[in-house]
Amino acid sequence: METRAEDPASPTVTVTGKKEPVVKKIDKTVYDVSNMPKAANGTAQDVLQATPEVSVTADGKISVKGNSQVTILIDGKPTAMMSGDDRVVALQTMSGTDIASIEVITNPSAAYNANGGAILNIVLKRNRKPGARAQIQGSATDQGLWNVGASGDITEKDISVHGNLAFRRDGTLKFRQSAVDWNNPLGDQGGQTLQTSEVFVRRIVESAALGVDYAMSDASSLSLSMRYNNRHSRPLFDVLNENRTTTAETVYHRISYGPNEQSDDSASLSYSHQDDGTALKAMLQHSNTTGLIDKSYRDVFVAPVRDTGYSHGATRSARHLSQASLDWSRSSEHGQWGMGLDIQDKTDDISNYQASVYPSTGSEVPDPTTTNAYAVMTTLTAVYLTDQITYGQWQVLLGGRAERMALRVSPAKGIVQTGYWQAFNPSVHLKYTVSDQADLTLSFRRSLQRPDPRDLNPFTTYVDAQNLNRGNPGLKPQILNSWELGTNLDAQHLSGNLAVFYRTSRDTVTDARSVDADNVLVTSKQNGGRARSAGITASFDWTPDAKLSLGMDAGIYRVMLDTPDLYNLVHQDSVSGYIDLRASHSFGHNEVSLDAHGQSAGITPLGRYGATSSINLTWKHQITRTLSLTVNANDIFDGSRRTYRTDTSTFRQTGFDHFVAQRIYVGFVKKIE
Repeated sequence: METRAEDPASPTVTVTGKKEPVVKKIDKTVYDVSNMPKAANGTAQDVLQATPEVSVTADGKISVKGNSQVTILIDGKPTAMMSGDDRVVALQTMSGTDIASIEVITNPSAAYNANGGAILNIVLKRNRKPGARAQIQGSATDQGLWNVGASGDITEKDISVHGNLAFRRDGTLKFRQSAVDWNNPLGDQGGQTLQTSEVFVRRIVESAALGVDYAMSDASSLSLSMRYNNRHSRPLFDVLNENRTTTAETVYHRISYGPNEQSDDSASLSYSHQDDGTALKAMLQHSNTTGLIDKSYRDVFVAPVRDTGYSHGATRSARHLSQASLDWSRSSEHGQWGMGLDIQDKTDDISNYQASVYPSTGSEVPDPTTTNAYAVMTTLTAVYLTDQITYGQWQVLLGGRAERMALRVSPAKGIVQTGYWQAFNPSVHLKYTVSDQADLTLSFRRSLQRPDPRDLNPFTTYVDAQNLNRGNPGLKPQILNSWELGTNLDAQHLSGNLAVFYRTSRDTVTDARSVDADNVLVTSKQNGGRARSAGITASFDWTPDAKLSLGMDAGIYRVMLDTPDLYNLVHQDSVSGYIDLRASHSFGHNEVSLDAHGQSAGITPLGRYGATSSINLTWKHQITRTLSLTVNANDIFDGSRRTYRTDTSTFRQTGFDHFVAQRIYVGFVKKIE
């Protein structure tokens, strides 16, 4: 019907609703973190640490319900910066205020590329409400660390534009100590190496993002998004090394200055159409990550006294990820079925250089054992089919994912190695509604976990005076299976879940360690291990009124590992656990929230790690309707120190890593509407 100017105005009805903080679906749980006080001036790692079911240590190690095999997605898709070890720095420097919600997927359906474990999907904010809005936030702490950021969006008719800019000067104080007692089982040689260090890494971070959404019609939309991040640091790194054998002792300081750099960018174009019970989504994405770790150093000798030694070295890396995906779903009489295509092409280029430098002439002599270059090219093609059926009190999500992976390791000098793997990985999710307040769930997923490209390095890489890495281009993917049985309760003021799980892996990738002729610890990777874990987890949230909320996550699980050693498989068996507490209280113009985390000691292949804890407190004061003050007190009791121990046939290593997270940030958030 055409509307004329003389027609009487139609009455306008405005419906205001509060977004549910937690939404539970058959294959995932969605947590709204858009208004989390900790996120206002925190990082993505801070947000994940405060998210139920998720545990994050100070050094960036993530686990979901005790599962350390975790894939991080951004808006449902992988990016180069969230692959491998690079994601630790990315999460520690990504602004928490950009995040709308966290999707926790403990047992992914076949629609997801699980890569062997749980999935955390970080969904970024995209405000499409008509009008214009902006926000400025900033915070500061001691040691000259501060950050400031601005974001905004504008929507007019069919176009919505949103973007943000941020600048950070952050840093981390790190203490490390490692003692290795080694022996040669074929002879009487033995000795000890001791390494201690303290470094404050000051990092400068610049980031920007831009997104454009275009509503082509009531049923179709087109979206373009781009992101850029740049990080660089120049830490003074002084490592004291003490090497002792039965006949000699050497003590020296190895001093380095960096610089270390990392930058990443991404661009994606997506199209969606939804009409008459049918939905189509198509996406093209390309992302890059480049890095430089300068490994130049000088050795200042204490005993015996001799001339200072100099070395020039660096590791340069570049990761390029291109992806195309197509997802199609259609409503059926009893539910919905869908299918999709996922194609990923990833290239990792890595070069290592290490050379002795003669100060008198400045000439360099490259070390042939640690100077090398190689590329790892991975092509993954996957198709999946899902069928979600609702029948009475039953809801079933069936899925199957067929994958083919081609892996090519190309050294600059040497023989190219190529491998191919095919797999069909099923998934099953069942939900039985007992009542309006309770249900029972069962899920199963099998998947492959691909080797990290750095573990496929056919050469030896310098790490520090005590450590070398040696890759294994023959690594195969791990095969993982995961079962979970649970129940959910959702009463008026109380919600929670209780679950038991069982996980297994075959062709498990484990560390292969030895000591070389120079008494340096050499770490490589190998297949051949086996892992099993079983446990029980629980999560509860109590909201007696609109101003108070209390919550708890806890789990206890048994881990069994069979790891190859020099002569045979070594069996380990241990019980571990974790507990996370959270509380939030609003009064007047104030909101106080607390999240506390405890992780018990546990086992690693041929070793153990110690317990850690963290207690964080956030206070938010609403000064005006558009201006708020925030204070974040992180790791109040400095519980992030983690000890470790490794025992093999050729050496015993003990030590600790202490990434000091204890810090108080004072910040503000200003909204412009």
